[in-house]
Amino acid sequence: MFGLPLAFTTPLLLSALIGLPLLWFLLRLVPPRPRRIAFAPTRLLLDIPPKEETPARTPWWLTALRLLLAAVIIIAAAGPVWNPPVAGPASSGPVVLLIDSGWPAAAGWAARRASAEGVVADADLEGRGIVLIPTGEPPLEPRVMTPRETRERLRSLAPVPFVPDRAPALASLRKALAGAPQASVIYLSDGVGLEGSEAVPADIAAAVGDRPLTTLVDGVREPLALAGADNAIDALTVKVLRADRATLARAGTVRALDMRGLGLGEAPFAFEPGARETEARFDLPVEIRNDVARLEIADEASAGAVQLLDKRWRRRAVGLVSGANADQRQPLLAPSYYLSRALAPFADVRTAEGAGTSEAVDRFINDKLPVIILSDIGTLPPETHDRLARWIEGGGVLIRFAGPRLANGSDDLVPVTLRRGGRVLGGSLSWEQPQTLGSFTPESPFRDVPVPDDVSVQRQVLAEPDGLLGSRTWATLTDGTPLVTGERRGAGTLVLFHVTADTSWSNLPLSGAFVDMLRRVVALGGSSATEAAADGTAGTVLSGETVPPSRLLDGFGAFRPVTPTAKAIPLGFNGRASADHPPGFYGPPEGLVAVNALLPRDRLVALDLSALGRLEPYRDATPRDLRAPLLLALLTLLLVDAMIVFLLAGGFARLTTRRAATSAVLALAALLAAAPLGEARAQTAPAAPAATPAPRADTPMTPAELDFAVQATNATRLAYVITGDATTDEISRAGLKGLTDFLGERTALEAGDPMGVDLSRDELSFFPLIYWPIVPGAPRPTPATLARIDAFMKQGGTIVFDTRDAETVLPGSNGAGSPANDTLRAILAGLDIPELEPVPRDHVLTKAFYLLRDFPGRFTGGATWVEALPATNDDEERPARAGDGVSPVVITSNDLAGAWAVGTDGRPLLPMSGTSPRQRELAYRAGANLVMYVLTGNYKADQVHVPALLERLGQ
Repeated sequence: MFGLPLAFTTPLLLSALIGLPLLWFLLRLVPPRPRRIAFAPTRLLLDIPPKEETPARTPWWLTALRLLLAAVIIIAAAGPVWNPPVAGPASSGPVVLLIDSGWPAAAGWAARRASAEGVVADADLEGRGIVLIPTGEPPLEPRVMTPRETRERLRSLAPVPFVPDRAPALASLRKALAGAPQASVIYLSDGVGLEGSEAVPADIAAAVGDRPLTTLVDGVREPLALAGADNAIDALTVKVLRADRATLARAGTVRALDMRGLGLGEAPFAFEPGARETEARFDLPVEIRNDVARLEIADEASAGAVQLLDKRWRRRAVGLVSGANADQRQPLLAPSYYLSRALAPFADVRTAEGAGTSEAVDRFINDKLPVIILSDIGTLPPETHDRLARWIEGGGVLIRFAGPRLANGSDDLVPVTLRRGGRVLGGSLSWEQPQTLGSFTPESPFRDVPVPDDVSVQRQVLAEPDGLLGSRTWATLTDGTPLVTGERRGAGTLVLFHVTADTSWSNLPLSGAFVDMLRRVVALGGSSATEAAADGTAGTVLSGETVPPSRLLDGFGAFRPVTPTAKAIPLGFNGRASADHPPGFYGPPEGLVAVNALLPRDRLVALDLSALGRLEPYRDATPRDLRAPLLLALLTLLLVDAMIVFLLAGGFARLTTRRAATSAVLALAALLAAAPLGEARAQTAPAAPAATPAPRADTPMTPAELDFAVQATNATRLAYVITGDATTDEISRAGLKGLTDFLGERTALEAGDPMGVDLSRDELSFFPLIYWPIVPGAPRPTPATLARIDAFMKQGGTIVFDTRDAETVLPGSNGAGSPANDTLRAILAGLDIPELEPVPRDHVLTKAFYLLRDFPGRFTGGATWVEALPATNDDEERPARAGDGVSPVVITSNDLAGAWAVGTDGRPLLPMSGTSPRQRELAYRAGANLVMYVLTGNYKADQVHVPALLERLGQ
């Protein structure tokens, strides 16, 4: 199916091409001959050779060049657009478009969708319907769609984050072909499958039969994938996979991220020619490796290129304490040797050489190790016992191994009650033949471990039978006696192996099952109750329990919201991602379970598509605008035409004849430039005086301004307005200094000494709060100064206006008739001041640091005014405000600075007007609340955490 690849946005303009022959005629037109008059001396002129010869008409090739230029202009104006054709089989029926939409298609998804849109465009031109069958979507009844419907469907189509099963898609393909015998098939393949899916091309060929089939493959970037992450002893490694469709070497980088998406490290990788897998290695400390939650290939956007890690990949630090004496710790016979070898692949083993049991346990608990192993420890000191018990209750995992000391000891740090003495082959409590391992209970962490048939036990410690023994048994021997028991205690777990950690009682330490059992028990360290397949008491994980999805990946490897189709996974799920269980994290935040697109054993293979008819590469079917190259060609033709005309007109000859004239002109210009200009200046009209340039934001600061800025910003400072009255300014400075000292003693704020500011000159944005004492009769600030003050308040600053006349103003008069109030009103009249109100009882200012009811200074009778908050009901949320809820204006008349002012000896400078001995203390507290309110905003008004705090207080 082929469509017209060239189109025009304005095809009517092409009709101008009809006028090109007329243009040819006009360009070739010759004017009529002039009338000849006989003149005798003309004969002499014929013998004079002409210096220049002009052709009688334009050369035909120049005319053709100009016609070509005109044609290019017409075609460019018509808006030519090139639609690259997407090859496909010729047929009269509908087009069946089979698209691989698994994660391997994500890396080149743009090219695949562009090719699909090209197929739809060709089908639209030929009037054919389209059947769209994505392999990653749930199978639906195939139907023929119009090209418009198909385009809308393609826009919403995206790769799924798993390798889809192509069998349902092939079933839909067979149905579609059965209903349309004349249909043709176009298969947009990713060419990739998992090992074991090599028969897919043959299945597609069988389903298509003898119908026309075209397969698009190659031409896009080969997908890469990650699998088999391993947090080994010294490094974190991950396998990088490819389908081996090319024998070329290839390199890249794998990034390690934590749960918040922050980068923790990068590791390079490189494929050898022909290799299908390689390895990326992160040489990071174990503490950092344990924080890795996501591995991803840089610049590879697909779910397969992401490997999610949960707590199962963490290397936990395990403290090992052995009860064996120093002279009995032979390297190859000691219990610590077998335990260290078994734990090494997945944990960091720490031993306390030369330390006693109590010292070793204390050291491990102080180091906050999540897992401690006690090998044949019979009796624990009371202090160590109690500390271990608290550690287990707090979430630790204690693993104990039996031995002679434990068999004869007695403590309650075991999951079941033990019989003293144990059971020995040939003893009084004995069996005639060594017992083998029987089974693992479904409720235990070992439920998915294969039961070995070569484990035999000659001796064990027995548990007293009681009602809880069955629920606390994790592994049993063939006679039903427990081999491993465990229980949850608080947030932790207590586990007991009823045999020794060496081979003296059994050969379990020599079995591969021993490593798997320890791996699952150690994984309980730091896990939640849902992770820890526990013991039959509180926090037990029952078989069949599931965890819901928390954060899922899309086909491009990015996290997306949980979709309704995603189902919960069974606890302990270790399978590959699927449509029901997309890759991502499942479960609560404290116990996430990772599901990945690939299993550790999965490998990619390149599918042999040679049996699928014609193979073609993906092509970019995006329409291309040809106007740009046509305009470039037009410019080139114009330059060529200009050069030809220049040469035909004898341009080089004229250049040589004009050199002398040019030299003369340049010499004249030089003389004019050297001539004195005094006379010319005298004859010119006097220029108008230049206006003073407005100051610019990028104007360098003067030394004084720079010193002021450095002093104001090297510490948090309070500021006061320099009024010009020496006494008032000194009281303001001393008052803010006293308040600063009070804040340093009572709060965490360590402010610098206060600074005075000139409102008309100094930068105000350096200060969070400015104290402005109103001097009666002071001149009103200039409009420029008022604009600076208004900008300061609107940008988050607060100004405290203090009229200091509470004693002279009549109650209830609101300052009417007060000279200071009149001055303040004149100032506020030039500012954009919000509506004010007296401080309400529930205002943030009353509880910013101290709980206050009023805000006294030297005087107590004046009210404190702040920006009015809109009225709200009790059930409404506190209104949000710009500036973090801080009022830009605070007005008082209580003379705050006078109450705070102290001299150099630390004594108050001014007496208080009231008789209360606590008035000055309350004035300081009011100042502290004011400063904390300005610095922290509406923090205290945020009541979000109040219910949780009240609930905790109730407990």
